[in-house]
Amino acid sequence: MIQGLGHITFSVTNMARSVRFYQAILGASPTVHGEKTAYFEVAGLWIALNLEDGIPRKDIYDSYTHVAFSVRSQDLTRLRLLLESIDADILPGRNRSVEGEGDSIYFRDPDGHLLEFHTGNITQRKEHYKKTNPSLLTNFND
Repeated sequence: MIQGLGHITFSVTNMARSVRFYQAILGASPTVHGEKTAYFEVAGLWIALNLEDGIPRKDIYDSYTHVAFSVRSQDLTRLRLLLESIDADILPGRNRSVEGEGDSIYFRDPDGHLLEFHTGNITQRKEHYKKTNPSLLTNFND
């Protein structure tokens, strides 16, 4: 049975550049750092970077597939400033209700992976949809 999320791996084309980027956004240094791999441990999550050059990356920009990092509301402005300071590719946000769905910042890493800093959680999201758009979710298993 699943016990939790083991790790997330991102393929990267330039290890040094990616380590600098993830070190800045995660606020942590890698616990393992080699020529072809780096591991970060943040809030109980293992994030791995693997050097994989030559992989076509066009499709990554067409997908909403992403990783969202939970952050506190009061940290969102500081995180936006951090992203701006490292020239991260910050994207327009989705049109959503901050009160019910949480606020967020979408951005891309140097290899195009879509990432998000998000202030909401699944409980807030379900409660919001129950009130505003119950037909969106056909079954609530609470």
